[in-house]
Amino acid sequence: MARIHLSKADVTELEEKYVLEALRSGWVAPVGPDVDAFEQEVARRVGVAHAVALSSGTAALHLALLELGAGPGRVVVVPTMTFAASANAVTYTGAEPVFVDAGPDGNVEPALLLEAVDALRAEGVDVAAAMTVDLFGRCAEYDALVDALAERAVPLVEDAAEALGATYRGRAAGAFGRAAALSFNGNKIMTTSGGGMLLSDDATLVERARYLSTQARRPVAHYEHTEIGYNYRLSNILAALGRAQLSRLDEMIARRRTIRERYAAVIDGRADVQLLGRGHGRGDEEDNAWLTCVTATPPHALDVDAVVAHLDGQGIEARHLWKPMHLQPVFASCRRWLTGHADRLFRTGLALPSGSGLTDEEVARVAAALPAALQEGTR
Repeated sequence: MARIHLSKADVTELEEKYVLEALRSGWVAPVGPDVDAFEQEVARRVGVAHAVALSSGTAALHLALLELGAGPGRVVVVPTMTFAASANAVTYTGAEPVFVDAGPDGNVEPALLLEAVDALRAEGVDVAAAMTVDLFGRCAEYDALVDALAERAVPLVEDAAEALGATYRGRAAGAFGRAAALSFNGNKIMTTSGGGMLLSDDATLVERARYLSTQARRPVAHYEHTEIGYNYRLSNILAALGRAQLSRLDEMIARRRTIRERYAAVIDGRADVQLLGRGHGRGDEEDNAWLTCVTATPPHALDVDAVVAHLDGQGIEARHLWKPMHLQPVFASCRRWLTGHADRLFRTGLALPSGSGLTDEEVARVAAALPAALQEGTR
C-alpha cells in the first residue's frame, strides 16, 4: 500500500511544459524572462508593487530584516509558534529574537506582541522590527497589529511562507507590513522545488534586496564589491516551474479545502478535538488550507505521539505542529512572553495529509483511519 504523505508537491504536465521551454530557451542561470515574469505575476496576485525572486523564504526574511536595520544590539519580536526559519533569519542579521506566544488559533497573540514591544522599549531595548507568521496558511490578526505597530514606529515583517493565496478581510497574505516573505519549498501550497520571494511596496527596500541577493555585485564591467552580499537569487528554470504552479494556485487551494471538509465531517460533533482555525472568533474561509490541523479541545488532552504512530501503521504521514521556538535548545536563552497556548498546541495538535495531489481514495483512507487514531490518542 503506497504511503500517503503530508503535503507532497502537486506537479502536472503543465509544469513539465514550462520547465522544458525554459531549458530550451538557454536561460538556465538565476536571471531570465521567467524570473522577471514570475516576480510580476506574484506581485500582481498579492497586490503589492514589487517582488524579488529568491532561493528560499528564509533568504527573503533575512534580506527584509537587514534592510529594516536588524543587527547586533537590536531585537526582533517573533512568534514562538513557527518553523525555525523565522527565528533563524533574525540571528543571521546579528539581532536577537524575542518570542511571543500564540492565540488559540496558533497565530501570534496581538495584545501580547504589543505588550512585549512596549515592555522592551521601556527597558531601553532597541526593537528593530516585529514579525508575524501566517501559520499553516491562516493570516494573523492584522487589524489589531498593523496600525498599532505603525503608531510605535516598529516595522512589520510578514512571514507569509505558508500562506500564499490566503486573505485577511479580503487582503492577500504577503501584502501586510513593510515587507513580506513567501516560500515555494517542495511542501508548500505551490512550489518551485526550493525558492521564495520578497514582497514590498517599498521600491528602495526591494532594489537593495535584489542587489544584495546577487553577491552585492556593483553595476560595472568587472566584478566589484563594496559590501558583503549573498547568493540568494532564484534560477530561471525554477521560476518557470513557479509560473506554472501559480496558474493552478486557485484549483490547488480549492482541492485542499475539499480535503479539509472531508476531515471536518469526521471531526465535527466530537467534544474532544477540533480543527485548528475554527471556533476562534473568525472562520477559516480565507485560509489557503495549506495544512489541516487537529487539536484537542480544552480541557481535553490528546496523545499526539499515539495518533501519529497509529496513522503511521496505516501508511499515513501525520506530524506534530511546530515545536515552539522558546522550547528549542538553540534559543533557550532568548527572552519570551508566554501564556501557554503554543505549548498546548504542540502537545495536543497534529497536521493531517493535506496535499492537493491526494486522490479521493487516499483522502478516504485518511478519513477512515482517523476515528480509531484519535481514539488511540484519547485513552
